[in-house]
Amino acid sequence: MKILFVHQNFPGQYLHLARYLGAQPGNEVIFLTQRNDESALPGVRKLVYKPERPVTEGVHHYLRETEAGVLNAQNVARVALELKQAGFVPDVILGHNGWGEIWYLKEVFPDVPLIGYFEFFYKLHGADVGFEPGAPLIFDTGPRLRTKNIGNLLALNAVDYGQCPTQWQSSLYPKEYQYKLQVVHEGVNTTLVAPNPKARLKVPGTSLDLAAGDEVLTYVARNLEPYRGFPSFMRSLPEILKQRPNVQVLIVGGDETSYGPPAPSGTTFRQQMLDELGSSLDLTRVHFLGKIPYPQFICMLQISRAHVYLTYPFVLSWSMLEAMSAGCLVIGSRTAPVEEVIRDGENGVLVDIFSPQDIAARVVDALADPQNFLSHRNNARRTAVERYDLATICLPEQLALLEKAIHEGVRVR
Repeated sequence: MKILFVHQNFPGQYLHLARYLGAQPGNEVIFLTQRNDESALPGVRKLVYKPERPVTEGVHHYLRETEAGVLNAQNVARVALELKQAGFVPDVILGHNGWGEIWYLKEVFPDVPLIGYFEFFYKLHGADVGFEPGAPLIFDTGPRLRTKNIGNLLALNAVDYGQCPTQWQSSLYPKEYQYKLQVVHEGVNTTLVAPNPKARLKVPGTSLDLAAGDEVLTYVARNLEPYRGFPSFMRSLPEILKQRPNVQVLIVGGDETSYGPPAPSGTTFRQQMLDELGSSLDLTRVHFLGKIPYPQFICMLQISRAHVYLTYPFVLSWSMLEAMSAGCLVIGSRTAPVEEVIRDGENGVLVDIFSPQDIAARVVDALADPQNFLSHRNNARRTAVERYDLATICLPEQLALLEKAIHEGVRVR
């Protein structure tokens, strides 16, 4: 079987699927990406593309992402044409829609089924925009978001089949395209990410050697920013540190911006919160670890007594499901799509993302009496295994979607 993957940040959501397909004898797997480094997967041939030029200076701000997508799409199509001329015609194509890369692949391979990965359709109401209390909604927001969905609509029109990671994220897409979409999460390796009562973690930059059973509070985000509830988490810490004098707080995440507006030039959201909270934080017990290696990340989850995951109604982070798989007590925000996974009082705890007092109270309870939350941990682990396990649930579902696309063929020409 010949498979073509496209994702600007190799391997992205296709890590497990591409690794599996690359390991199967007889498969020819090619992956188009912008990531030009030593990263690799066995049996997967990586080809790098680059847009020909930057986005036009001064282009209307509604259209910056669209022009960037067109530039990406053009160069992906050029590489695809070269592959076709060299004799490579895939049996199926899989690609993320978010950066325009799959928009023009049907012009190259009109008879090949195309499966798009769809994460988020932008809405003026009912999702992230206007979610923060007091955030003003100006008229410009609606037209801007409608224009921002150009890429979504181009991709929805181009693909034969679509994949969404959660029901809520799928529900954001227009009804007329729902027949194309299937909810299939990329999965968690629950064998690798599992509880370990013998886990230990030497905290980088300190003399701390923490073990499972110690009083450890954890927080993880790709970047420390409002969309992931970072300000509320930080504002909850003074009370948590006061009530729990032995707690050690481990915070993982970078200082860039993944979602939403960036911090003002010259500062970061982390620095803003440190300046705001000042001496109310005992920084000998609050540790910013930055972005850490994956084995260290797993170990951190395994020693966590309470793990905070907060988000606006937006895409669901892998880290929350990995925390549940590791048997963490997840204290999550009462927001979509978190509520699709966590049931308050059963397999986790839900809190108001904008209430540091609520977050602090629930964290203090969890730290003070871990035995009282043992069933939550066990149920969290069970949820991860029964709904998101890579080997038994998600990888088979991804393969079934792939086989369906090949068997039923193209819907769009």
